[in-house]
Amino acid sequence: MKVKGIVAFIIAMFIFSTCANAAPPCSCEEERYLKLQYPPMQGQDVREIQIQLYKLGYFTNSINGIYDKATADAVMEFQRREGLPIDGVFGPKTFRKLAELYQQPVARIDAEQPKGEVSLVILTLDRELVVLDDGKPFKRYPVAVGKFNTPTPIGLFTITEKDAWGEGFGSRWMRLSVPWGIYGIHGTNKPWSIGAFESGGCIRMHNAHVEQVYEWVKIGTKVFIVGGVDGPFTFGLNPLTQGSKGSDVLEVQKRLSGYGFYDGPLDGIYEYKTRQAVIEFQKSRGLNPSGNVDVSTYEALGIILFE
Repeated sequence: MKVKGIVAFIIAMFIFSTCANAAPPCSCEEERYLKLQYPPMQGQDVREIQIQLYKLGYFTNSINGIYDKATADAVMEFQRREGLPIDGVFGPKTFRKLAELYQQPVARIDAEQPKGEVSLVILTLDRELVVLDDGKPFKRYPVAVGKFNTPTPIGLFTITEKDAWGEGFGSRWMRLSVPWGIYGIHGTNKPWSIGAFESGGCIRMHNAHVEQVYEWVKIGTKVFIVGGVDGPFTFGLNPLTQGSKGSDVLEVQKRLSGYGFYDGPLDGIYEYKTRQAVIEFQKSRGLNPSGNVDVSTYEALGIILFE
């Protein structure tokens, strides 16, 4: 019994070690199995499916984000025409088939290779990724970037990890050196989202495109992510409090450091030390020492949006 117990412990530790070293998930979400039930399933994922089935002519009712009978009937008709099991459940097989219809136009890509050092530029407002070959534009790809409330990080980063991930992330994954969270460039099972502000902050590409770029980049490849003229504040001056994370927090830390109030890590994480630096800065400027960055604190830091 003791030997068995030791063996079981070793196996458990091996599994734990393997899981601990595995690439952690980014902010993208795995898909639910959508089906007809009571109470009905509802949400943005249902709405997305209704929109795509509407575009393909299968769904004719109002788009309401509710997986009702009309939605299930549209899914079954789609499954019937595409040779899938007809069960009205929008699961992985049906999702893959829908994605294939959107991937087909980008399946053929040229085989030309960059000859020099590769770096990437991501233009968030244009939703475009540009491959640079020795600093010169070599190839351009459409991408999806973060929603306004979950923006793509702005700044200079590097590729720190490359891997083939699960279907929800497409066929390839390239992690970015963003210190405050897990963000990357990856494929998608939602090719219809390409060209939109749609993700949780990651950069989505068509699978055929990301597979090509994946072969050209290496660990350490530079990635320049560009916002608008307001840089990390492209989507406004958001109030910052302890627990906030992002490019805007990083810029505030840099300003505080420049004014001599902050000597902590420049990591984009609004933790205790950042808050204390904000309080001391606010006191020095005659502001309410709330420890939160509001409009008046932004202005005192010299952060003002372009008109």
